[in-house]
Amino acid sequence: MPKMKTHRGAAVRFKVTASGKLMRRHAMRSHLLEKKSSKRLRKLGHEVELSSGDRREVRRLLGI
Repeated sequence: MPKMKTHRGAAVRFKVTASGKLMRRHAMRSHLLEKKSSKRLRKLGHEVELSSGDRREVRRLLGI
């Protein structure tokens, strides 16, 4: 059986840390920023760990 290919869309959106955690970006940070508070935008700028319900599917897409 051939090797499974990495899903390139998932590879762009998710990052795996050295300890094996899956990180993702926040939504709502691309446009209409004027009305969002500075505090909210700062929080949206940071990466966050993927929720437990999505981990299995993303690992499959990344071929981990």
